[in-house]
Amino acid sequence: MNISNVYIGGWFQRTMLQLSEIYDFLRDCKSQLELDQNVLKEYRKNLLLGSISYGVAGEEFIVFTTSLGISVKIFEDGLIVLNNKNVSKDTLFFDIDKVQDYYENKLSPALNYLFSLGAPVPKELASIQSVYPYFIVCDNETSEEMQDLLVKTEKQKYFEFKNDKYEVIRGDKYYFINNKSQSIENIERYIEEQIFIREFKGQLHRYLNIHRIVWQKIDEVKDNVRIKGADIVKFTTKLEGYAKTINLIDGRIKQMGTYLPTREKIAKSDLELVEFLKISGYRYETLKDTLAYIQYLWSMTQNYVTAAQKQFADIKAEVTSKSVNSLTIVTSMSAGAAMISLFQESEPTFTVFGFIYFFILALIGYISQKLLRYISNRQKYDVSDIEYEKIK
Repeated sequence: MNISNVYIGGWFQRTMLQLSEIYDFLRDCKSQLELDQNVLKEYRKNLLLGSISYGVAGEEFIVFTTSLGISVKIFEDGLIVLNNKNVSKDTLFFDIDKVQDYYENKLSPALNYLFSLGAPVPKELASIQSVYPYFIVCDNETSEEMQDLLVKTEKQKYFEFKNDKYEVIRGDKYYFINNKSQSIENIERYIEEQIFIREFKGQLHRYLNIHRIVWQKIDEVKDNVRIKGADIVKFTTKLEGYAKTINLIDGRIKQMGTYLPTREKIAKSDLELVEFLKISGYRYETLKDTLAYIQYLWSMTQNYVTAAQKQFADIKAEVTSKSVNSLTIVTSMSAGAAMISLFQESEPTFTVFGFIYFFILALIGYISQKLLRYISNRQKYDVSDIEYEKIK
């Protein structure tokens, strides 16, 4: 079997500004930010760079080669595609691991450090391990050979597309492309679009799952129908953390809408991609609809956490008000006792008994204050909310 190329890739929102920063880093190890120059040099060294070029084809992009035989293409919208040409049937999985290892342990850490300043990536996203689509390109193989390759990797076929120029068999993590008479440049264009579409969909699915997790966590806070005064700060802090996560992810979701129309326009204006788009062209519309759905869903999540924060803020205000009233009573009692003592004396004199009396009065006030605070912390307050029956 003649396997010519293996591709993997990923996408995270970038712009031409970040692309220029990547180019400066790759070419001269420069950054306009206050990053440790020694760390930058070490990351650049680990990339094992060969040639570097900057081009434009619908979008601006950078292409660089490495001493490992891996080439990398980075687009201005953040799409990254890695290609390993040194591949064979016997070493296929080793060759795939090689390019994935370069992506995960060399390229990604370098870019993460280069863009380490600014708005943070929510930990709910940072902790997710990506599953890459692997694109395996073969040259003029028989259908039997392609099916055998599928069996060795996937066990299950999702779809198959054939014409006179190429054949595409898709599993879950693997795409097998049998190139019959198509140029490798056109094959790569198809792969680039597939990686973008898959990564775009994957991000939306992650945001959907994070919405479910965050919503459940907010529910767990609000499910405490009656809470102790001492727990109000703890629950309020939790809600503040959820609100921060929601705001950060909302910003990421709003960014996504700016990339889809541009890439769709470029893809559909490429006459060489017409045949390929018959396989996946409709998915641009599907991604738009899904993005709109996730945006509305996330807006609901923002409103939900805001309402929860307001409820706990009202409870906190109620507790504070009761504490102030209690302290006012204690203070008034102390002042009243002092006034009665004053009117009973003909003239103020300092005596041992008077000092002890003052000390006892202060101690009673202190103990009363602590007792009232303890009662306030132990007292339970209602978390009022509309109850809905959950679907089982």
